Amino acid sequence: MQVEELLKTVQNVLDERKGQNITVLDVRGKTSFTDYMVVVTGTSDRHLKSLCDYIVEKVKEQGFRPLGLEGDLGSDWVLLDLGDVIVHAMTAQARGFYQLEKLWSVDHSKTAEHE
Repeated sequence: MQVEELLKTVQNVLDERKGQNITVLDVRGKTSFTDYMVVVTGTSDRHLKSLCDYIVEKVKEQGFRPLGLEGDLGSDWVLLDLGDVIVHAMTAQARGFYQLEKLWSVDHSKTAEHE
């Protein structure tokens, strides 16, 4: 499965399953462990888990094997590792606290000026 196809599948499932504030972060050139991070807000721990479970089900139907799933009921953050795409399903509170979008939007190629 091509990375663009995988990303589109993830986005479609999250949209269909009522994921909120779906954001795709293109981290190519910023990290070597993935190309895209998808951050999505869920309404409850059960919603977070089901969003990731539905993605796993859909990509398996297409012959793709997920690498890992971390977090379960009671978690405010569930991480689904699909290799070139990593999904971070978070409660609004966790998303506000960790601010992954802000963290990964920093331009690491710029150097700080020394006084």
